[in-house]
Amino acid sequence: MSTVPVATVEVLNDLLDAELNSIFRFMGEGSPYLSRATAEVRRPLAEMVDASQRRAGELYALIESLGGTPVPRGLRPEEQYLAFLSLEFLLPKLVDAQKLMIRRYENAINAIRALKDGTPEAFATLQSHLDENKRHLTTLEHAASLVARSHVKAAH
Repeated sequence: MSTVPVATVEVLNDLLDAELNSIFRFMGEGSPYLSRATAEVRRPLAEMVDASQRRAGELYALIESLGGTPVPRGLRPEEQYLAFLSLEFLLPKLVDAQKLMIRRYENAINAIRALKDGTPEAFATLQSHLDENKRHLTTLEHAASLVARSHVKAAH
């Protein structure tokens, strides 16, 4: 009988919580942000929302496969007013949130490596998620610049 890598499961639960509480949850289908955005901005944002939900599911499954219990900690009430923000204001927040998520994945990989109880599957999953988050950051930075440029043009 194998033992549950408790510290690794805790690190993975922290990432699961971060994915579930990501600001991207405000960007789901029917979001006023997506409906007001151009197709060039809307499509990658919708893909990122889907990817965040998929990553959360993969983390949940990974935790269970390690014999742990996924424990999402709940939603954060301090973001309740984000529904009233413009896309121009929200995109820089998404960029910052993506940078934070990248740091969380990098820290998780380093922590599990230091704990020496990570599985190859855990490392592969986290590295895949990290790579995807880095690609999303590039896309978000591009979208933010597009929206900022269109806002400047509209103001003139």
